[in-house]
Amino acid sequence: MKETKEQNALEKARRRFRRGIYVNREYSWLLFNKRVLDQANDKTNPLLERCKFLSIFGSNLDEFFMVRVGSLYNENLTDPSGTDNKTELTAAKQLAGIMAVTRRLYALRGATYASLKKQLSQAGVRLLSADELTPRQRETCKAIFLSRVLPLLTMMVLDAKHPMMLFENLKQYQLYDLERDGRRMLGVMCASPAADRVYLVGEGKKAKVILLEELLKAFGPLAFSGYAVRGRLALRVTRNADLDTRVDDSDVERDFSVFMKKKIETRAKLGAVRLEVDDVASPLCEVVLRLLKIDPAYCFEEPHCFDYKFLFSIGNFLPKEEAAALRYPPFKGRVAPELAEAPSLVDYALQNNIFLSYPYDSMNPLVELLEECAKDRRVLSISITIYRLASHSRIVDALCRACENGKQVTVVIELCARFDEESNLHYAGKLQEAGCTIIYGMGNYKVHSKIVSVVLKEGEELSYITHLGTGNYNESTAKQYTDLNIITADRDIGEDAVAFFRNISICNVDFEYKRLLVAPETLKPGIIRYIDREIEKAKAGGEGRIVAKMNSLTDKAIIDKFVEASCAGVRVDLIVRGICCMIPGVTGETENIRVISIVGRFLEHSRVYCFGGEEDRVMYISSADLMTRNTDKRVEIAAPVLDKGIEKRIYAILQTMLADNVKARELYPDGVYRPVESLSEPLDAQQFFLRT
Repeated sequence: MKETKEQNALEKARRRFRRGIYVNREYSWLLFNKRVLDQANDKTNPLLERCKFLSIFGSNLDEFFMVRVGSLYNENLTDPSGTDNKTELTAAKQLAGIMAVTRRLYALRGATYASLKKQLSQAGVRLLSADELTPRQRETCKAIFLSRVLPLLTMMVLDAKHPMMLFENLKQYQLYDLERDGRRMLGVMCASPAADRVYLVGEGKKAKVILLEELLKAFGPLAFSGYAVRGRLALRVTRNADLDTRVDDSDVERDFSVFMKKKIETRAKLGAVRLEVDDVASPLCEVVLRLLKIDPAYCFEEPHCFDYKFLFSIGNFLPKEEAAALRYPPFKGRVAPELAEAPSLVDYALQNNIFLSYPYDSMNPLVELLEECAKDRRVLSISITIYRLASHSRIVDALCRACENGKQVTVVIELCARFDEESNLHYAGKLQEAGCTIIYGMGNYKVHSKIVSVVLKEGEELSYITHLGTGNYNESTAKQYTDLNIITADRDIGEDAVAFFRNISICNVDFEYKRLLVAPETLKPGIIRYIDREIEKAKAGGEGRIVAKMNSLTDKAIIDKFVEASCAGVRVDLIVRGICCMIPGVTGETENIRVISIVGRFLEHSRVYCFGGEEDRVMYISSADLMTRNTDKRVEIAAPVLDKGIEKRIYAILQTMLADNVKARELYPDGVYRPVESLSEPLDAQQFFLRT
């Protein structure tokens, strides 16, 4: 009966968020995050990796509320009659649907956590709850609280002189109903970020640990000596992080970095878009809802904990050997022998195209190439786009050294890279101090392109080395995200790259490149032109073929082109990890389209757009997803794969992923993602690439 009710609720949600072959973007994202949560329940994954997936699910949901729910919240205030261009839902209807689906996801997360707790206990780590402590454990925990937690607590009693404090974004608080001398007051408590999240209570056959929030639940009232505690509530507020970073281009005296610093400071104080509490029935919950002026529909009960990031390090409480057995086997990205043995990577790149497939290939050759360019006398200039960087970036160090060695270094650094703004501000200052020319994007377009342009001179001739990729110049994520990279000395691409940075510097988007497709002007028309080519082939009786891989598909113009291609008989295979606003397999509309999503050990991040068969195939790798924000509102690059050997390697990667029947989930005409049905031998594409 319960399962039937849940199925009916999900079916109702699917109908609410669908119109014909179109699916609402926000609902599709929630389905993607559900696939992440499924990995936390997939017992083919090692236990500690499943714990990480649960944490990732929660972090994803936090960002979704800050950004997407925040954006819809703003839209509902400013344009309540506006609708989604695919499903014609207003912001209010989307928000109502999101809250209903999210409530179901909270229940699933709670059940998943309860299951993982049991399995962790069996593996040797027992997570204690405040209400199950033995008298001896309670004394131990009290001592921990008094000596290691209480000194790191900030608390306040709210009265006429101390009105309600601001609940900061994603910070956990304890709220108390206090009484003294017949007066009722509110007490608020929060822990310093320096406080440990997990505390060891006792050792033995099993490590017994307790979370900070459980200690606060059990002993928090001790901080309010002299008061009687009549009630308690744990809470966390999520605030709108949809910052407006548009600027007036006529204001040339404005320092954009200062503008962004001020914007970042406001993020913690913007309006509340979600309230999480550990007891929705508590009278204190009503108090908080009134104080925050937030609709109860935006309030969610989470009895366990609001933040599951501690699960990333829970294996530290196990012996190293036992923890290792509960994780994925370690691996190191490969370096091809010809690159490892090359006396000079600059000389090698001038003579050979280089292909790197992260994380299976190491990022080191690219980093070492830049380090070599920093000191090579032939190198005149290095230009690079930066969106997200590692916390300790060797690439930034190489750029600084290049500048110190007299090279002209230009860095286009995107200060509006959401949640990386502070990091990018820091690196922009460091690069500027070294003498690099810093450009903060192009007007009100985000620069999301991934390109490095190196200009060299030997004798009177200029030569070029250009790197084009699908992912960030981030040494950390290159070990976790799948991305494709090409380093080439092709002259046309090299000249395009130089022109690209010149156009960025003068804020010019209207330019026709020889080889590159560049948004917002030529990328989308270029993609549509190649889809049209396949349509014409199919109409003429030939075989039209499209294979594409991306993170998300939301651009309606391109979706409609895919539908037109399907109706013409073009076979379309799409690998879409996240949002997909199109339903495949619908008779008479999308029956020739197949969509799969792969969520596995690595984050699928590469974008590839491939048109035609082996004889006339055209392939591009790109920084852009087929989303309106990428195709119309950002500066993105799609680079042609000119080397036939590299093209064949990338196509083989796509075919292997399309054959995945372990981690792949196929989107069916009813809007449901299901495991791939196959009689073939099990094939996990990511594991296959690790082995080969």
